[in-house]
Amino acid sequence: MSFNVPKTDKKRVVIVGGGFGGLKLANKLKKSNFQVVLIDKNNYHQFPPLIYQIASSGIEPSSISFPFRKLFQKRKDFYFRMAEVRSIFPEHKIIQTSIGKVQYDYLVLAAGTTTNFFGNRHVEEEAMPMKNVSEAMGLRNALLDNFERALTCASDVERQELLNVVIVGGGATGVEIAGALSEMKNYVLPKDYPDLPKSLMHIYLIEAGPRLLAAMSEESSAHVEQYLREMGVNVLLGKMVTDYRDHHVMLKDGSSIATRTFIWVSGVAAQPVGNLPEELLGRGRRIKVDAYNRVEGLDGVFCIGDQCIMPEGDTNWPGGHPQLAQVAIQQGSLLAKNLRRMEEGQELKPFRYRNLGTMATVGRNRAVAEFSKVKMAGFLAWVMWLLVHLRSILGVRNKTIVLFNWMWNYFSYSQSLRMIIYAKKAKEVKEREKRLASQHWGTDLLSEGSEDTKHCAAEA
Repeated sequence: MSFNVPKTDKKRVVIVGGGFGGLKLANKLKKSNFQVVLIDKNNYHQFPPLIYQIASSGIEPSSISFPFRKLFQKRKDFYFRMAEVRSIFPEHKIIQTSIGKVQYDYLVLAAGTTTNFFGNRHVEEEAMPMKNVSEAMGLRNALLDNFERALTCASDVERQELLNVVIVGGGATGVEIAGALSEMKNYVLPKDYPDLPKSLMHIYLIEAGPRLLAAMSEESSAHVEQYLREMGVNVLLGKMVTDYRDHHVMLKDGSSIATRTFIWVSGVAAQPVGNLPEELLGRGRRIKVDAYNRVEGLDGVFCIGDQCIMPEGDTNWPGGHPQLAQVAIQQGSLLAKNLRRMEEGQELKPFRYRNLGTMATVGRNRAVAEFSKVKMAGFLAWVMWLLVHLRSILGVRNKTIVLFNWMWNYFSYSQSLRMIIYAKKAKEVKEREKRLASQHWGTDLLSEGSEDTKHCAAEA
């Protein structure tokens, strides 16, 4: 395989990751004197704040996803390639990917995060994460399949395991999926499964810390906890999950909860890059950058968004910026300006994060929002949450569909999206994935004197 990106006199900017930061950077480099190459393992941009609504059958996957090629149609000097980055060779200004090598003048890592299981391999194998659209669809299928099996299983013990839902992680994603599943229990289950008493379904939200939404104020945390308890969610604070055995979530205090729906949203870690040395990584395996988002010690390599940490660059955030969309968007926008400045020999501007606020929703008419000195909770915060997220979704069609779904759900909860669909891959696709997975790229791939080094420029 080869990238097949034509050579040009323009300098090449390679962006790895089409999330909020990578997309903003690519858009801001429009009509610049750069050739832009965007690499992502998917061929679409996804909107993570609403992924939990896919898992709870509230909206369609396509409503919060948008194809990259549609976004960049008729864009000159722009190329998209669907691939995964394996290794970086800064001494040659080359990256190795799952489809081959590509040369760069400037490399920007913006691949975001993955679920953090904190080294617990068994939990990683057993739990259901919810970090992307694919995982949310898998969770939706598992939930609906468990409801169907609960109607026909012969054992009361198995039925209870099927109807118990355990969510680990009291951050925004945890409280939002707990609230959505509570509404599913109270409004959807009685309609779709009238012969299955809703009182049998129990939702547990487990948080190791002393309160929910640790990134927000104690006032907002208290509001969210009250909302969830009123909705029938069992909120367990100060409880640590250690394992999952025999359909039981095991807690550090020796207790356990029976379930076959074990959802893990307890934390995130930066997407790994194969051969980066450990000294370049900070907390959460985030790549260390300076105030200009330059990766320490790597010429021409930058990192933005959730994948990076700026421990000393922004004095207002000495422990690193929060892993929020606004941070990535602001860094992507500034980096586009700085790349232009570098080419023009101008002084670079350091990054300073402007906090636009934080919000989280629990369900209908229930949300919390914090903007600078203003804090709100309840209906007004919920309306603000709706407006902010609707505005951020890409595409007029997607905005319209999501708005219609929200309005329809608000009055009826009568969605027709609760279908169990397992996609089957074509034989050709499975064989191609198997071939790519079997390929191993060592860190010495581009070592001095190797044939790959001699031919890399031509191939890139």
